[in-house]
Parts: sequence; structure tokens; C-alpha cells
Amino acid sequence: MMEGITRRSILHHVLPSARSGTVLSSFRATVLQKQHRTPLSRSPGVFIFLKSVNNRRWCRRIQSLRVRAARATEPKTSGATSTKRGRSGKPVEGVEETDVIVVGSGIGGLCCGALLARNGDAVQVFESHTIAGGAAHSFEIKGFHFDSGPSLFSGLSSKGIQANPLAQVLDALGESVECVKYDSWMVHIPEGTFLSRIGPTDFYKDLEVFGGPGAVEEWRMLQEAVKPLSGAAMALPPAALRGDWGVIITAFARYASSLFRSFLRAGTSGGANKLIGPFSDIVDSAGVRNEFVRNWVDLLAFLLSGLKADATLAAEVVYMFGEWYKPGCMLEYPLGGTAAIVNALVRGLQKFGGNIALGSHVDEIVVEAGRAVGVRLRGGRFIKARKAVVTNSSMWDIPSLFRKDLLPDELRKRADETPQCDSFMHLHLGIDAKDLPSDLEVHHIVVNDWDVGVDAPQNVVLISIPSVLDPKLAPPGKHALHAYTPGTEPYSLWRGLDRHSEAYKQLKKERSEVLWRAVERALGPGFDRIKCEVKLEGTPLTHERFLRRSRGTYGPAIRAGQSTFPAHSTPIQNLYCCGDSTFPGIGIPAVAASGLVAANSLTSVWDHIKLLDAIGL
Repeated sequence: MMEGITRRSILHHVLPSARSGTVLSSFRATVLQKQHRTPLSRSPGVFIFLKSVNNRRWCRRIQSLRVRAARATEPKTSGATSTKRGRSGKPVEGVEETDVIVVGSGIGGLCCGALLARNGDAVQVFESHTIAGGAAHSFEIKGFHFDSGPSLFSGLSSKGIQANPLAQVLDALGESVECVKYDSWMVHIPEGTFLSRIGPTDFYKDLEVFGGPGAVEEWRMLQEAVKPLSGAAMALPPAALRGDWGVIITAFARYASSLFRSFLRAGTSGGANKLIGPFSDIVDSAGVRNEFVRNWVDLLAFLLSGLKADATLAAEVVYMFGEWYKPGCMLEYPLGGTAAIVNALVRGLQKFGGNIALGSHVDEIVVEAGRAVGVRLRGGRFIKARKAVVTNSSMWDIPSLFRKDLLPDELRKRADETPQCDSFMHLHLGIDAKDLPSDLEVHHIVVNDWDVGVDAPQNVVLISIPSVLDPKLAPPGKHALHAYTPGTEPYSLWRGLDRHSEAYKQLKKERSEVLWRAVERALGPGFDRIKCEVKLEGTPLTHERFLRRSRGTYGPAIRAGQSTFPAHSTPIQNLYCCGDSTFPGIGIPAVAASGLVAANSLTSVWDHIKLLDAIGL
């Protein structure tokens, strides 16, 4: 998927409501949603409102926060269990314990855990797989290095308020990822094949060829409609958010002027409110009728969110337009693949004293008296969490982590009622480059039929050949290739099949054929599937098994304007969530933002402000 640009704007949750016209009156879903918000008695930010500066207790509180902030910037080298004294008190003799336990080492979980370690908490991450990274992990076979999921990135080296949230996390940790830059990908559609370049005008020539008369003018109309909304979509960085009343200070007070200016530029007639609806509303209001332009917009929206433009949050596509169609914009690929990103986050976690345990499956999140108190690993080992447990699991996998009698109805209902995106077919190939084009593009998008819709099963195939940009990902003279159907493979076709049965093998062969044909179209006559040195065909059952994702799903199919992504706190005290089942949603930048918000929610307002200062926000 187009991971590098998938950042859902926080304005989805803070835009003025039509009734009140004020920001705070519609401050919903993330921090003031009754069922999720942190009680005032436990809110670090509430001291700002309840204590006078002249009050001795408040002065002592400020001094304590200063001392703790100073300690938080010092890297630690000790472990995160009973041998380490965390913020929350002394270890209990004979009981393994830590301040914060993170269940799962996806990008969201690693971002959350590393930031909390930076802040001075003793952090332990438990990962069931033997490789860190969750859906972003990489693996190696016969010298070929494959990404398991994300392949298209931008903004990994960006700075400032509009930067990719993942880049902001890496900046806070003092880590970076070396990237190679490029600006194009190959598009194979029913009308033909063309090289698409990002930028303000390069797409015009393709529109003239494939869109026919009027396509360029309608695209310009859409760009003009999006332009004033772009600033509003980027006005409030997710790094400023937290799950309690302290957000008034860290977000709204701190960024009030930029929010106000962006709202003015967006227009006084409800322009900014368009960001919280589906992007198709903006397309319609701009007067776009050209079939090719609308198909292209549907494709972009689908690759961002797994949903077409009539269900994708407008802010998400507006942000993408602002990034991709501006002068000088470039895409980035991390040298070393997605493993380079994961490794940078793990380094950041460990630099500040946090631990990660691979091959450590969490069987149960232990709850006592309505409070998450730790986890029990497979085999019975119990680790206590003094401060919090953060789960990086999907909303459908969370219920399996609790005893049935201790699972709140709200979490069960959320899992039952939230629709899922479909799953994937995967094809990982190790191939000889000898007979392939010398100017091979790193990315290819194949659309077989516009009429059935870009979200139809077996219709769209994405192909990534990262060894084009980073030859070290494959043996000399070879390429590593990953092709997949982006969240369109129905799990119902695979439910109940034995992975070792002939029926499963036959179905896998049939459903993989669309991937093979797409690769043959992209690579040309020099490609011979028989000569591949590595052939791995993956199904929804593969996705479900290795990523521990319910039904192998891509994530929540939450339609813009109808529902919102859940907040990070839960009905269980001291239990928090991060990842693509929480706000802001699906995609690498979005899950990094979710980890940021979850970590901020477990951090004092003072330390949160220090973080924003440290990364220049």
C-alpha cells in the first residue's frame, strides 16, 4: 500500500461542529469521548487547571517534573524487568515487573515503547514472532531480502510540523534511516501503460492521452479545490495529541494560531469541515465528471485506505495531494528495506533501556479489579506492569487476550460491529535480472478493469522490486520482488481450509495466477516464471498465521462520515491500544502517530511539551 503518505489528519477529531462553531465543542473521538477518556483524577494535565502556581504542592510538582524530564533524556543500559528501577517504584522481590508492557512489535508498538523508554519508563516489548516489525517485518531467503507489506514511502527524512509522524518519532529517538529518493512508478491500466511521475504538472501529459478532452482542466479544478484545505489537513501534528484534558495545552493552546490561520484559508463556509467527510464530496463539489479522473482518484484513495473515494477520509487524500503534487516532491525507499525502519526503532528502544523479547507469545493480559496489571506468556510466566499495558493488536484479536468473563462488553461489541477490509494474496519471487529491462521501475500498479471497481477481488495488483533501488537486497545480478492484491482477497474463500490439504494447494494456485500474470505484464517477455529461484505464494491464511491478524485483514473498513477510529484508552484501567485499529488508522505514518498518542497519554504534560520542543514542533 502507499504507506508513506497515509496520515489521517487530526482535524477529523477537532474541526468545528456545525452547531457550535467552536473547536472544543466538537472535540470528539480522541480525548473527550466519554467511554474512552482518562478520568480527571488520573489526568496529568489536570494539575494545570486545579493548582495555583503559588501553591506549595504545585511548586513541588513542577520541580519533580523537571527532575524527571532531565532523567528522561539519559539513555539507560539496564534491563526492563525486575532488575531495573523504573519510574513507578521499586521492583517487588521474586516477581518480574516493569513499568510498561507493550504487546506486539509492530510500528505502532515500537514507537510507543521507545518513546516511553525515552521518557524514563522501564519498558518491555513482547513479540510472538521471531522477527520484529509486525506487518512491516522483513525476511530473508537464499540471499533475497523481502518486505512483508509496506513498500511505498515518503517523508522519512522530513522535519517540522508537517513531517511524517514516523520521522518525528525517529527524530525524538536520535535515530534516522538512510533512504534513496525517486519520483516515479509504472502504471498498467486497461487503456495502456505509462510512467507516472509525482509533481504539480507531470501528470498532465498522461491525462491528455488517457483521459481525453477536458481531463487536464478537471484535474486542475480538483487541485484548486484541494489547495486551500491542504494547510488545514496538516495544521495540527499528531505528536501534540494525548488522551486526556492536557491536550488543551499540548495541542490547542500551542497550535491555536496555525489552526486559526488554516481554517481561514480553508474558507468560512464550512470548507474545513469537508475534511471529515469522504473525499468524493470534494470531487463532486469541484465539478469533476471525467471518468478517467474519477477512476484515478478512486485508485489513489483505495491505495491509501483500502476504500474508494466515497469512503476515504478527505483529509487523508488532501494530505496526499499536498505532498505528491507539489514542486520538488520525492518518494523515498529505506536502504535495507522496511527492516531498516524496524531496526532504527528497536535501537531507539534499547538506547533508552527498553527491552524487546522475540518469540515471546502473550497468552493473556491479566486484569484484576478492572485494572490491567500485567501479562502471562505462553508457558505461564507472569510479568507485572506497574504503570500500563499497551497492546498493538488489532481490535479483533484483543478479545482473545482476556478471560471471557473479564472482557468489557464495549471491546467485544467493537470487534463484532466494526467491518474488516479483506485480506491479501502475496507473491514473493527471487529472480534473475539478466533478461529483464535495464530501466526497470521499482513499483508497478496493475488495474485489470475499471468497470468492476478498484476494490473488486483480483482486480488491482501492486508490485514492488526494491532491489532496483537497493541492490544489496538480492544477490548480485538478481532482484527481489513482492506482488500482492491490496486487501481485496475474501477470507471467506479460505475459511476452514487445512493448509496442508490438496484443496488448499489448488485454490492457492488458482488465486495466485492473477499475481503471476501481473508480474509478466510488468516485467515483459524476459521474465520466465519457471526460472524463479525463490517462489513463495501467500494467502489470507498465511497472512493470518504469520502476522497474527484476524482473518488476515488489512484493517478496519471504517467509512468516512459514518464512524471514527477508536481512541487509545479502553474501559479497562491502565490498558491502552495502538496500531491501525486506533486513530488515526491504517498506514505506516498513521500507526506511528497512534504510538505517539498512546505514549503521550502515559506521559505528563510537562514531559510531553519537552518532547515537542525537542523535535521542533
